[in-house]
Amino acid sequence: MGVRDKTVLSVIIVLVSLNALGNEHGSAISAHVEEQALRFTYSWPYTTADEMKPRGGTSQGPSTTLDTDDTQFQSLQATDIDKYELDRRAILAMAGPYRASFDFLETVAFVTPYERRRPYQSWGTEYVYVIADTGDFISLQHVLVMYFQQEDGSLSAPMVVKHWRQDWRYQDRDIHRYRGHRVWERKRLTKRESRGTWSQTVSQVDDSPRYESWGRWQHVSNHSSWESEETWRPLPRRESSVRSDYDVLIGINRHTITPTGWIHEEDNMKVIVDDEGYVASEYSVVAREAGFNRYERIQDFDFTAGDQYWRDTNAFWSDVRATWQQLFESHDRIHVATRIDDEVMMMSLFGMANEFSGNNYRQDAAVEAIDQLIDRFVTVK
Repeated sequence: MGVRDKTVLSVIIVLVSLNALGNEHGSAISAHVEEQALRFTYSWPYTTADEMKPRGGTSQGPSTTLDTDDTQFQSLQATDIDKYELDRRAILAMAGPYRASFDFLETVAFVTPYERRRPYQSWGTEYVYVIADTGDFISLQHVLVMYFQQEDGSLSAPMVVKHWRQDWRYQDRDIHRYRGHRVWERKRLTKRESRGTWSQTVSQVDDSPRYESWGRWQHVSNHSSWESEETWRPLPRRESSVRSDYDVLIGINRHTITPTGWIHEEDNMKVIVDDEGYVASEYSVVAREAGFNRYERIQDFDFTAGDQYWRDTNAFWSDVRATWQQLFESHDRIHVATRIDDEVMMMSLFGMANEFSGNNYRQDAAVEAIDQLIDRFVTVK
């Protein structure tokens, strides 16, 4: 088995076989970093415990140490800077080392009969890198570094996976909205709509598009919070692997910065759309879902393997981002396939990242390979 094949196999193990994280932003793995009972404060009543037992990650990992130093958070309490700079500091506060927990629970069903769905719960450890900061634009790359507890009690070698990315733009007027059926479409905001706002673009693990929306940061004495406008997005892996009764998630995202980390809350509707990407009828909402993703800052955790991976592959992934950016700048509407002739774009790109990593990086060859691959999966509408 060649190096590239081993890399693809490792990613498959992480993203598919373990079927752990698979959260809103794509797929990854999960390790319970501390022993903790699976529990929810509210769920479907009058059911047996087994019926509503959360699904998700069940693997075990090392314990973690929380970082309670709120020095960085104190910079958000400054009174001698303007709101724009406070907004920037709130976004940058999401960078750093974290243990992350992911909880999703359907709270309301709108169709009958309806099969009650088990909640989803998982954990992970990841580092969030600032890969760009030009003032009005900030890009944060998440990289998972996971250790698994083995049968003899020892820990595995670190498993590293490039995770999701979030890009923030100030007063962005060029928004690309998801319309269902793997189609993304440009929306132009007016100057009034974009004034004082920040857009958030979320990309999947292979830098392909996921969703984009915009909203305003609000700062109070003990937290800062950003809330999106209505946001459409594809089914996450945690759902697409087990569901086929709806087409899109339509929801609101809220990011809140706390003294020791940050929280991503979701209020989602699970919706059926027609062939043109419009809500099929007034009866097309299947269920409502609450999502709560908590990022708790940690210390003394070994992210060395993630640092090395990003050093080795950063140039390649920069080329991938540039290709996607050019596509969205040039076209108002694109369709992105996930699989063609049994080839999955995500797996091919991860294989390429290994092939062009470190001293093997050759930009001309890398860009040609990236462009040829993505061109096969993208259709201009």
